[in-house]
Amino acid sequence: MSTYHFVAASEAFLTVEEPLEEVLRERVSNYAEKGRNIDFWLVKRPAFLEAPELAATAAAVPRPAAAVVSTDEKFITFMKLRLEFVAQGSFEAPSASIPDALASLA
Repeated sequence: MSTYHFVAASEAFLTVEEPLEEVLRERVSNYAEKGRNIDFWLVKRPAFLEAPELAATAAAVPRPAAAVVSTDEKFITFMKLRLEFVAQGSFEAPSASIPDALASLA
């Protein structure tokens, strides 16, 4: 089981209103220079927000939602400071309520 950290907001906010693509592209480039494996993902309509243990956090996220998920807590803290108007949280997966950390709702 791994701990995943995330910031979540409406899909429109993350993918249209904010320059998220630029931030993630810079991060990918930085990881490539350092030979580091990617440990973050953009998940549209994340299924993990349906988990009962995330109900309070999920209630604050407009739908359809999107999330940046990472195993790097510092990166998610940076994203929260950078994006400001996002919900932040963490969860363990795989688990009974979150079998796949990166799954999307249909």
